[in-house]
Amino acid sequence: MTQTKPKFKSEFLREMEARGFLNQCSDFEGLDKHFATPGRTAYLGCDPTADSLHIGHLVPVMMMRWLQKFGHRPILLVGGATAHIGDPDKDEERPMMTLETIQKNSEGLKRSYEKFIRFAGDNAAVMVDNYEWFKDMNYLWFLREMGTITSVNKLLTLDRIKRRLDADLHLSFLELNYPLFQSYDFLELYKKYNCDVQICGSDQWGNAIGGIDLLRRKANTDAFVLTAPILAAPNGKKMGKSEGNAAWINDDKLSSYDYYQYFRNVDDAMVEKMLLTFTELPLAEIARLEKLRGADINEAKKVLAFEATKLCRGVDAANSAATTAQTTFESGGIGADIPEYTIPAEEISIVDLAAAAFGESKSEIRRAIAAGAISLGDTKIENDKVIVARPVRPVLLSFGKKKKVAIK
Repeated sequence: MTQTKPKFKSEFLREMEARGFLNQCSDFEGLDKHFATPGRTAYLGCDPTADSLHIGHLVPVMMMRWLQKFGHRPILLVGGATAHIGDPDKDEERPMMTLETIQKNSEGLKRSYEKFIRFAGDNAAVMVDNYEWFKDMNYLWFLREMGTITSVNKLLTLDRIKRRLDADLHLSFLELNYPLFQSYDFLELYKKYNCDVQICGSDQWGNAIGGIDLLRRKANTDAFVLTAPILAAPNGKKMGKSEGNAAWINDDKLSSYDYYQYFRNVDDAMVEKMLLTFTELPLAEIARLEKLRGADINEAKKVLAFEATKLCRGVDAANSAATTAQTTFESGGIGADIPEYTIPAEEISIVDLAAAAFGESKSEIRRAIAAGAISLGDTKIENDKVIVARPVRPVLLSFGKKKKVAIK
């Protein structure tokens, strides 16, 4: 179903192609014609498995931001119902969440979306929860509605389901329902909002294309699926909470300074991709920054960190984080946004101190000390038996070159 990209005429797809957002599409040519008319509606779904989005979610979210900028309407779907089922994309079934947890997480997701997408004004975004239409649905009706047009043979060929079966991993009947629920979401959103485009990460391709067939059968209309590439680190690992390399969007999950530092410390090879994806800088300026090499690439990283933080946390937070980073890393001081840890006693072992300050295990701290990666002020710690007295003035505790905490 994937097609070769034509020369796009719609502003939205031209911008998305230039910034590397396009992966797969059910019909590139048809979607290009579709987006040539302003006021189209597209949706992006996310299950509330946490109370904040993270960097790994942001690629399609940024697509929705651009979609709105080019005059179309975004719908953000929270999967309050599908969170009860669990997408079979992991090696084991998702743990069950309570209604209270799902509600709390849904509220957190809206706070994340509001940082990037407008919910007021022209082509204002709409946020919906699929629990609204599934909570009172008769299951017998749903089976008759969906079961008669759903091929089990086709379900078993979906990548995430086939991988579980090939690896002889448990796959519950509950999880097998997930693609049906996602397809029905698309139909419901078409009926309520005339939404005929689904935008998602490439890992959702198999689940998403079922909705196209459903709209054709049940609503006699064409629909489109457009996927974004999955953001991955240079080692190939997906960015996400399960991989342990997520940077959270909401302020209560990650400080603005740490958010800034996440982008400031990206691998050199990812700078151009990050600039294209997580900033709105003009393409010509990104091309200029991409050409910087050697020590000069740090200037590009500073621009990336500032622009990405400005989009997510606002210009004041970006300025404050940049000032703290300069004070701490370039001027030898302790910036105002540096995390603080107060020693709870007159003295404490360096291992206990660093473990508590950085949220690491004691074994990890001992390994770091052995590798020469822990410093207190200007002194490198060479012995894990060192005892630290409560300082008169704040002193900087460092874990490598990037992690720093002010000890009080």
